[in-house]
Amino acid sequence: MTGPGSPRSPRTSWRNTTHDWAATVDMDHLRHIAGRPAQFAPGGVGHLVLEVLAYAADEAESRGGGRCVITLHTDGSVSVADDGRGTDTRVDEHGRLVKKPVMATKDLRFFDSPDAERLPDGHPRRGMSVVAALSEWLLHTNRRANGARTQRYEHGVPVSGLVPLPPDGTTGTAVHFIPDARLRTSACAPTRADLTRADLTRWVQHWPHLSVRLDDQRTPRADRA
Repeated sequence: MTGPGSPRSPRTSWRNTTHDWAATVDMDHLRHIAGRPAQFAPGGVGHLVLEVLAYAADEAESRGGGRCVITLHTDGSVSVADDGRGTDTRVDEHGRLVKKPVMATKDLRFFDSPDAERLPDGHPRRGMSVVAALSEWLLHTNRRANGARTQRYEHGVPVSGLVPLPPDGTTGTAVHFIPDARLRTSACAPTRADLTRADLTRWVQHWPHLSVRLDDQRTPRADRA
């Protein structure tokens, strides 16, 4: 059986919902974001975390509930991992596995829309490509029922293929990134208190279907919740 999005169907026939499957990287789009960090990451790293959380919240709402863990690592990187179904993957007419291009192309629903959803910080949602373009590196780990894979990006550009991972019995998406140095060193860079449990309590009221936990590895273990 063939058809839009079915196994081994032409990519040109695939139906676009959130992203355009025809291309995996939009360099002009990434450069546009990278040149405007204050516009696309207002308030700094916290906004990038919210852009990732918004996808986890979409998935949780579609399933009637979901969980997510935000980890603040000692090297300044951040990871956001959910327990959803994982990012959509398809097989093209040549038998090649293609992952929905969420990192390096624009989200068709939000990026150019004047009516884009507002995130809990009051700023418009633009999409996951904002996080990728404004990160020195980003690892996207994708666990689906049909297999697990990871891919590395640098400033939004993929620098590896889809690397297979051994299955662990779970599904979900994990995004681990280190923000661009401009966000970490400018006046809008996060301080130690920026991503707190109080922030999370306020943020998740915006997404009632998503349960979020913060693991701040920068603090002594005895002080963690």
